[in-house]
Amino acid sequence: MSVAFASSSRLAVRTVELRDRRPLLSHLPAAAPLCWLRGGDGLVAWGEAARAELPAEGDPRGGRRFSEAARLLRDLFADAEVDDAVGLPGTGPVAFASFTFDARSNGSVLVVPSVVAGRRDGHTWLTTIGGRGPGSHPEALTAPGAPLRPVGPLTWGPGSLSAEEWCGAVGAAVDRIRGGGLDKAVLARDAFADAERAVDPRTLLGRLAAAHPECYTFAVDGLVGATPELLLRREGDRVESLVLAGTRRRGATREEDAALAEDLLASDKDGEEHRYAVESLRAALGPLATEVAASPEPELLRLANVQHLASPASAELRPGVSTLDAVAALHPTAAVGGTPTAEAVELIRELEGMDRGRYAGPVGWIDAQGRGEWAIALRCAQVSGSRARLFAGCGIVAGSDPQAELAEADSKFRVMAEALTDR
Repeated sequence: MSVAFASSSRLAVRTVELRDRRPLLSHLPAAAPLCWLRGGDGLVAWGEAARAELPAEGDPRGGRRFSEAARLLRDLFADAEVDDAVGLPGTGPVAFASFTFDARSNGSVLVVPSVVAGRRDGHTWLTTIGGRGPGSHPEALTAPGAPLRPVGPLTWGPGSLSAEEWCGAVGAAVDRIRGGGLDKAVLARDAFADAERAVDPRTLLGRLAAAHPECYTFAVDGLVGATPELLLRREGDRVESLVLAGTRRRGATREEDAALAEDLLASDKDGEEHRYAVESLRAALGPLATEVAASPEPELLRLANVQHLASPASAELRPGVSTLDAVAALHPTAAVGGTPTAEAVELIRELEGMDRGRYAGPVGWIDAQGRGEWAIALRCAQVSGSRARLFAGCGIVAGSDPQAELAEADSKFRVMAEALTDR
């Protein structure tokens, strides 16, 4: 694999603090926005100072797209001329990236934007990357973009498999698991929504951020979503993660909600699925870290539409381990692939009837010090012009019921379906 940035000129990078306290999303233009927000803090960006597309790999266990991305960024950032007056994670040169779920799929992308607006710990800043610019005042570079466009009427269409066909795939996976070939596989569905004109990604981002402030609202190269699944956060040598596996919908009343939560916490099937996910993280990070700690028992994470079993975890990375080394080691987690990983990924490829692309792959940002945040691209859609392709997946174990898994997938589609729907 030999990859180079589309722009390889030496970068001039300048970060200044801003007085502007408007919501970060208000700065974005409509064309190809980049975004990473949670609770109003994070980064939004636009333009391309450098871009690289990482090709598919022949080996399903391949991780070269991650190591190649790390090499490209290391070389580019090492040669950059940087003036950073703020000095927080996410200041100075920053890259956004989104990787495919399967190493054999094309589509992994790495973008160093031209302009980044960020907010953290009460500070707001602006970073310009590339040339010296026209000499405009920094505040002028974050002037409000064009008005947001409503999505308009939608035509909904089936995905790669019908509901009946997908239930058949779930049944086949259960049979394979019961036969002893593997312990768990995560099967996903897709669906299509077609609008009458190009969808404005900023409209979706605003709706997602407002409805799901506890999630990570993201946009990279048309992949837009709001995911609760923190894969990795790094500052210094310490990394944090949040393992999610096991799901119930939210109840219509307080009593129903509590009953669903109790059922989730008591469920052998969901507990088994969650244990596989925690063990997967321990096994992946163990060779890269001096210690890996995770909660002994899962807690309940309640989101707007669903509730999950959740286990916070942390690790201290060994010297010389890069952020993307850790991301590569963790992907795919048992929460989006299965257990054992290699067998589960092959079963997914056999039964899903589609290429996931970047759905369920790592998405996030990284700065020149290796600091950054990475999530799993869930609750998302690939937006291309007037078409949105939605994704949702479920963990399948020996006790899974196809109709129950179909209902769970439908509840996960709802996040993006509501973001696409005008009110």
